[in-house]
Amino acid sequence: MSTKNTKIAVPAALLSMACVQGGASIAKQLFPAIGAVGTSTLRIGLSAVLLTLINRPKFSRFTKQQWLYAALYGIGIAAMNLIFYMAIQRIPLGLAVTVEFVGPLFLALVLSRKLLDVVWALLACAGILLIVPWANNDIDLVGLGLALLAGTFWAMYIVMGGKVSKVMEGKDAVTTGMLFATLLIIPFSIWDGAIFQVTPLLLLKGLGVAIFSSALPFSLDFIALKRLPAKTFSILTSLQPAFAAFSGLLFLQETLTFMQWMSICCVVAASMGTTIFSNSK
Repeated sequence: MSTKNTKIAVPAALLSMACVQGGASIAKQLFPAIGAVGTSTLRIGLSAVLLTLINRPKFSRFTKQQWLYAALYGIGIAAMNLIFYMAIQRIPLGLAVTVEFVGPLFLALVLSRKLLDVVWALLACAGILLIVPWANNDIDLVGLGLALLAGTFWAMYIVMGGKVSKVMEGKDAVTTGMLFATLLIIPFSIWDGAIFQVTPLLLLKGLGVAIFSSALPFSLDFIALKRLPAKTFSILTSLQPAFAAFSGLLFLQETLTFMQWMSICCVVAASMGTTIFSNSK
């Protein structure tokens, strides 16, 4: 991997994470009105509309392989986002993001080919173990399970993002993936019914969530995935808990314990390690 590619990919991944966690803070304000399913629908549906209007993909030119990869990519987007929002309805944002990271972390370990890669992944794992309040019996186990399941689809999103980036233009892949994600989530939204309670103000907030949580970060992720190995991207995303913590502190006034800050230091160190040594063979 060239130094030039790293200089482009790493800032793209970091900016993507900042957008996602900022958008999550906005999304939590929508939960009391329209819930997790309604918020997910606004986020994904409005993102798909925006991306289609901006990118205008030429669907008639897509091959069967491109349609298949884009569909699987879209399934990962829809499931990851819907299940994650259901999780943060039950447990704190920082905890949910940290538990969700088990998916990309496991992917990094599976794809690892060097001992040093395992060291960074295990350091991030130590951070996850530190942030989980093992002695707190009040933590919602269903919420933890949902966060873990969301992490599984996060890993799928990373794998399929890497694959689809090899056969499609970035803007076409992201747009088509979001359209498939919208088709997948609409039946859940109709069943839930909360989406029918959307007001103009809620729609405006939903647009903000769509821009900061989906349209921008998924486009930035695609830039990163095209230039970084999947294992490197997976460990780099260990910064997500740190971004979630700072976002919660700035926008939701959520404070952290000393142990939680220690856990963030672990995952930040892992991310720095994989970035610094990503060019080594």
